[in-house]
Amino acid sequence: MFDLQETQSALNEFGMDGWLLYDFRGINYLAARIANIPDDELGSRRWFYFVPAKGTPQKLVHAIEAAMLDHLPGDKTIYLKWQELEAGLEKLLGDNKIIAMEYSEKAGNPYVSRVDAGTVELIRSMGKQVVSSGNLIQYFEARLTEEQWASHLEADKLNQAAFEMAWQTIADRIREGKSLREAELQQMIMDYYHSHGMTTYHPPIVGAGPNSGDPHYSPEPGSDREICEGDFVLLDMWAKMDRPGAIYTDLTKVGFVGEAVPDKYNEIFKIVAAARDAGIETARKAFAEKSELFGWQIDAATRAVIEEAGYGKFFNHRTGHNIGQETHGNGAHMDNLETREDRRVIANTCFSIEPGIYQDEFGVRSEINVYITPDEEVIVTGGLQTEVLPILAHCKA
Repeated sequence: MFDLQETQSALNEFGMDGWLLYDFRGINYLAARIANIPDDELGSRRWFYFVPAKGTPQKLVHAIEAAMLDHLPGDKTIYLKWQELEAGLEKLLGDNKIIAMEYSEKAGNPYVSRVDAGTVELIRSMGKQVVSSGNLIQYFEARLTEEQWASHLEADKLNQAAFEMAWQTIADRIREGKSLREAELQQMIMDYYHSHGMTTYHPPIVGAGPNSGDPHYSPEPGSDREICEGDFVLLDMWAKMDRPGAIYTDLTKVGFVGEAVPDKYNEIFKIVAAARDAGIETARKAFAEKSELFGWQIDAATRAVIEEAGYGKFFNHRTGHNIGQETHGNGAHMDNLETREDRRVIANTCFSIEPGIYQDEFGVRSEINVYITPDEEVIVTGGLQTEVLPILAHCKA
């Protein structure tokens, strides 16, 4: 539900004169979400909703869809011609100068960039300074309610149980001398999710041997690999409860199909785990000291550990991502590689920390989820894996 008082409070906190929400045929789904417009009611004409830091919000809607924003507070202007749209925009913005939009300077953060360049040019031509709404978006889109946080914990518990089911299945098939392929185990995990009231946008990663070295490997029946004794196995599994508003859990764990894990696997895992823990400690230290924390800083802290160990070139993705109703949510990501994530890490948000080292023979990733409570306590979910799991020793016959 749109909250005008809270929105204006946030605008004042971030030093912005107003927030111009804009959409055309769903190109800016972030604005549509903030404006509480369902996906099946996005409309076919341009609409604008301006929320000033002080004063009454203003709506600009097309004559064909004049009721588009009637559920929101504020005054309404209806346009028909493009000339009326431009004149209406100038009136809408008034004397306000610093205008937040879903824009990122020099495309530095494409997750926020949803407004087309021409519209930004139009607003600038009116003498306005367009700034990024990235922190505003996550303030309203990425913060979890108590119910959503509870849904994450519920999903986390079931997801960890799904890992145990997968490890046990591998052990049972090996002991029985029966074949088990990556795609078959992947489907068993999907069946587990379904039978436990969970859903996911894409099947999990099940990578054995060299396939674990591909960060986004996806097994396909017929071209996948059989999981055999002596294999290193990586499982990256994400799901949420199958109900509106539920929040994802997204975890990665690794195991070895044997009674004891060879040193070469544990040596790499220890580096990855140390990097993961450095990211967690960076968050804990910042919030304990009441200092601002940005997504790029967590990435830098984890990456430094891997680089110092000499494996920097084998860590080829960002450290983590925001987690929400989508696996990759709309809050701050832990990234100083692919983008410079300069959004703040704020209370009530959830994100992953998942460093990895990927080589031709095998790849290691350790992924946990972090939640910042309303009191700015740092809580880790998913369980901290401390060593590569010896699957046959771990799972009973």
